[in-house]
Amino acid sequence: MRAAYASALDPDEPLTGLTLGELPLVVPDGWVPVDVRAASLNHHDIWSLRGVGLPADRLPMILGCDAAGVDPDGNEVVVYPVVEDKADPRGFSLFSERYPGTLAERLAAPRSNLIRKPAGVSFAEAACLPTAWLTAYHMLVTRGRLAEASSVLVQGAGGGVATAAVALAVSLGKRVYATSRDPGKRERIAELGATAVEPGARLPERVDIVIESVGAPTFDHSMKCSAPGARIVVCGATAGHRAEVDLRRVFAMQLEILGSSMGTPDELAALLDLIAAGTVRPVIDSTFAFDGITDAFARLAAGDVFGKIVIEF
Repeated sequence: MRAAYASALDPDEPLTGLTLGELPLVVPDGWVPVDVRAASLNHHDIWSLRGVGLPADRLPMILGCDAAGVDPDGNEVVVYPVVEDKADPRGFSLFSERYPGTLAERLAAPRSNLIRKPAGVSFAEAACLPTAWLTAYHMLVTRGRLAEASSVLVQGAGGGVATAAVALAVSLGKRVYATSRDPGKRERIAELGATAVEPGARLPERVDIVIESVGAPTFDHSMKCSAPGARIVVCGATAGHRAEVDLRRVFAMQLEILGSSMGTPDELAALLDLIAAGTVRPVIDSTFAFDGITDAFARLAAGDVFGKIVIEF
């Protein structure tokens, strides 16, 4: 089967290890094959090519965490990306870490990882959801307790998780502010219904939830923008992980700093229902055919992306 896989690892030039070619499908006992109709890229794929979380002894490794397709019974499904993995210290791994990923014509997955795709959701839209959109949903709804909030700040909008958080929070009726250094991205943020501002800008109000994936450069701003009792929900630190925290502000404002990672199968099903109901639609940056995966990775690595990059089979 055709697949996009890591054939070598290079911390400095990760795309040199990306290969398109033929690899066999191996289906472990108790798993089922899925015909992949669409997949999407994540920065996790770039980090894998750098060798982060993917040692050389697991090569070649098919890349990709997200996919939607058809199961052996003809059902249209979305693949939940988290696999139980007793060999991993976390107790789980994502597709493409220990088990072959989703950027292939076919994928092997536990049947319990297959979530029904509603008829009103396209394969391309569904393929955007399992990692970035599910992470944003879990951060907002579960960890951030969105039902108790009126306002949200999203730092560094443009990438998959942050853009998903903007779209979800707006669609669920919250006042949303979002930062970006890029004027073009700020225009697109505004088109989603949020108030777009430059990083570090003063907001007209303090917010109840901050979605934080940038890290050290924005964390002080996140704290200063937080209302009493606000939740600062952190899912990453793409620009630096050693943030200074003024503990006086934490206790005086009774702030909650919450870590967040991925989400649950039930949350993915709930997210699919939101999409099917027309409440919100995934933001797709661009779509590529399988033969264009190299160009798709180059676009992701360049950083000039707003939303998700989708691969259609």
